Amino acid sequence: MLDHRWIAAHIPHQGRMCLLDAVLAWNRAGLHARATSHRPTDNPLRADGRLGAATGIEYAAQAMAVHGVLTAGDGQPLGVGYLASVRAVRLHTDRLDDIAEDLDVRVQRLSGDAGVILYAFDMSAGGRTLIDGRASVVLDAARLG
Repeated sequence: MLDHRWIAAHIPHQGRMCLLDAVLAWNRAGLHARATSHRPTDNPLRADGRLGAATGIEYAAQAMAVHGVLTAGDGQPLGVGYLASVRAVRLHTDRLDDIAEDLDVRVQRLSGDAGVILYAFDMSAGGRTLIDGRASVVLDAARLG
């Protein structure tokens, strides 16, 4: 299991913006992470005193970034990438901050190449799906410029 410290050392998100606590499992096809950062009142994604369900996309994006580092093979942080698009996103709840259970964040690589990857993602808690969808990720934005 990879912990929060390892995750923060390998993705650009630092401090409270590093939302994932641990990687529970991964392989070349996908990753399963856990998060508890939805509960604290100082979560940086909160707005108007609440953490809306759409912020689950950021949790998934961070899981995709971790998956990218792990599948790159050398364990080194990757270049700056970005979430290019999200599609077919379904919110099955209004907010995340009132969820008592830990969040399970799963990403699955559907297709891709050296520049862009398409992932499916979902977030659940206590066996209940909270958000799911697909996302395209550009891996190394610096190469495009």
